Amino acid sequence: MALPQMMRAVEITTPGAPDVLQAATAPVPAPRRGEVLIKLAYAGVNRPDALQRAGLYNPPEGASPLPGLEGAGTVAAIGDGVTGVAVGDDVCALLPGGGYAEYVRTPAAHCLPIPAGMSMAQAAALPETFFTVYSNVVMRGGLTAGELFLVHGGSSGIGTTAIQLAKAMGARVFTTAGSDEKCAACLRLGAEQAINYREADFVDVIKAEGGANLILDMVGGGYLPRNVKALADDGRLVQIAFLEGPKVELNFAQLMMRRLTITGSTLRPQSDAAKAGIAEELRRVVWPLLDDGKIAPVMDSEFALEDAARAHAHMESSTHIGKIVLKVE
Repeated sequence: MALPQMMRAVEITTPGAPDVLQAATAPVPAPRRGEVLIKLAYAGVNRPDALQRAGLYNPPEGASPLPGLEGAGTVAAIGDGVTGVAVGDDVCALLPGGGYAEYVRTPAAHCLPIPAGMSMAQAAALPETFFTVYSNVVMRGGLTAGELFLVHGGSSGIGTTAIQLAKAMGARVFTTAGSDEKCAACLRLGAEQAINYREADFVDVIKAEGGANLILDMVGGGYLPRNVKALADDGRLVQIAFLEGPKVELNFAQLMMRRLTITGSTLRPQSDAAKAGIAEELRRVVWPLLDDGKIAPVMDSEFALEDAARAHAHMESSTHIGKIVLKVE
C-alpha cells in the first residue's frame, strides 16, 4: 500500500506551557539506511517531552523536532541494510523524536517485539522507561540480588518500572512517593517499603536498614546530599534527571572516606550503537519477563493524539501513577 505524503502530528509551536502543543500536519518521513518507518498506534508521554516542550531539551542533530521518544505500531517501510525487521511487523521502539505523529522513523536496531499478550498501548509505554531503567540500574549501577535499592518517585513511569525490575532481580526494593495512595501502589508492585516523603525522612528509614547499595534519583537539588547520607559504604548513586535543579553544595570527602560512586546518564544523546546495545540486553534479559507476565507496565491514562496538551498537564500535575500514552490511530 502506498504511503501518504502527509500525516497528523502534534508540534511545539513555541517553548512554553502544555498549551503550546498544537495539532498540525507534517510530511511523512522516509526511512534512511538502517532505519524503519513505523505507523504508530500509540505513543508514550515522558518527562523529557515536557522538557523539550519548555525549550530545555533540544533534540539531537538530525532528529525530528516533534516530541515523542517511544511508541508502538506496525512497520510500514524499511531502509537499505535493514535485517531482522520486516514490513508488517508489530514493534515497539525507542525513538530519537517524532513520536507525536502517525508515522515515525527510527533505527531498526532500536525496535523490539510486542511482548506476548500485551496491547499496543502497553507496548508503547515500554521503551523509554525500560531502556532508561535497565541501562542505569543494571548496566551502570550494577544492581545485584540481595542489595538494598532505593528509587525515588516510585509511582512514576520510571519508578514503577524500576520497582518491578529490581524485585525480579532479587533486590530489596525501597521507594519514595508523595501520597499514601502512591505508596500503596508501590507496595503492590513489590516494594518492601514505600516512604511517604511528606511524612517521613527517607534518610532515617534507609540508614536504619544499613544504607542503600544503589539509589536511582531523578529529583536532584536538595536530594543529592541526602542521598549521599542514605548510601551504605561502597554505595552507588545514579542520577537520571534534576527536577529540583542540578546545583547543590556537597561534601565530597564522604565519597572518599566511604568509597561512594556518583554517576548518571541521559539516554537521548547516546549513540545509535549504544542504544542498540541496550536493546539487545533488554531482548535477552527483560523481554522474557514481560512475555511471561512477571513484570508489566503500569498504565495511568490514555489521551487522543490531539489532546497531547492535556496529557502533559496531567503528567506535570504529578497525580498520575504509571504511564500516560497518546492514542494515534
